[in-house]
Amino acid sequence: MNDIGTILLYEILGTATLLLFGCGVVANVALAGSKGEGGGFLLVNFGWGIGVFAGVYVAYKTGAHLNPAVTVGLLASGADEYGPDIPVNVVNTLTYFAAELIGAFLGAVLAWLAYRQHFDATDDPAAQLGVFSTGPAIRNPVWNTLTEVIGTFVLVYWILQSGNTPTEIGPLAVALVVVGIGASLGGPTGYAINPARDLGPRIAHAVLPMRGKGDSDWGYAWVPVVGPLIGAGIAGLVSAAVG
Repeated sequence: MNDIGTILLYEILGTATLLLFGCGVVANVALAGSKGEGGGFLLVNFGWGIGVFAGVYVAYKTGAHLNPAVTVGLLASGADEYGPDIPVNVVNTLTYFAAELIGAFLGAVLAWLAYRQHFDATDDPAAQLGVFSTGPAIRNPVWNTLTEVIGTFVLVYWILQSGNTPTEIGPLAVALVVVGIGASLGGPTGYAINPARDLGPRIAHAVLPMRGKGDSDWGYAWVPVVGPLIGAGIAGLVSAAVG
């Protein structure tokens, strides 16, 4: 299989796995009538962390970026490879981005299918949207973006300094750091720290049929895309500077 085929297959599957777990745990906590309803934010943190754990295993052949921010961080750091025998170039970069976005969309759709009846039983449009995408606790685009910059910097800088790709570090270690970021920095924005994780499911929310669905809050959608990309770029440059 060539580089493009490998990236598409494994990043789509890995990112879909991540989003199935992540959107699924939020649905379990937030939707009416679910057995996990009211389970709380820490359960959400662990669900996302386990999603990272599983997704990294699935996408091991590509370095398991699962996140355009990781790809951008590697690019900014001057890395020669994105994963085992996958060189850094424009085509591969764009292929990672596309695969991560497609996988995130598909994972969100699968979570919706699993909780289809509970979406229909939930009268709160904000709860429905919250399954798919992040939103601020206090809406202020500047501060919300800064929070995403900080959280993503922590993730990407740690990955770069620890082993360059999640598969080199180990799935459990990456999962625990994501749980820690959620528990420590997730309160203000819901910690997207991944443009595909927010944008792909937000598109899914916009197109899927749900009773009583509200809008997809596109006015906020740029924050969990721009913030993580800035944080990742800074992490890559700092990592290159310190060696």
